[in-house]
Amino acid sequence: MDEHLALLELAGDVRRKLAAGDRAAAVRILELVGRQLDRHVGREERGIFAALKADGEFAEAVVELEDEHVSFDRQLAAIDPDRAGFGDRVDALLAELSLHIDKENLGIFPVAAVTLGATGWETVGRAHDAEPSFLSGSD
Repeated sequence: MDEHLALLELAGDVRRKLAAGDRAAAVRILELVGRQLDRHVGREERGIFAALKADGEFAEAVVELEDEHVSFDRQLAAIDPDRAGFGDRVDALLAELSLHIDKENLGIFPVAAVTLGATGWETVGRAHDAEPSFLSGSD
């Protein structure tokens, strides 16, 4: 969840840069959001999502969240800072990301804390060992 908070802080930075008319800075921060989101999603999907899907009980919710991950990736790749409506598209994407994070923080993560057994947490641990958090200092 700490990674989620960091991503939301960056999203706020992007919005502030856009509001100030600093499109170049907003694009640089948005690129960082994309890189960090990519790392985060990989850890999440190989870790907690894989464990929940193996458990079977919440697989449908996990698949929906994974589909949203794919959507974020596509939207980020399609954003063109030189096209009209750039700020509106970025704002919509960041709003969608915030809702997605709420679904995870308030839904699937608490469920995992209660339902995953030792095998599930081993899966999470292996995913985290394989890909350190972007919060560890290396972008």
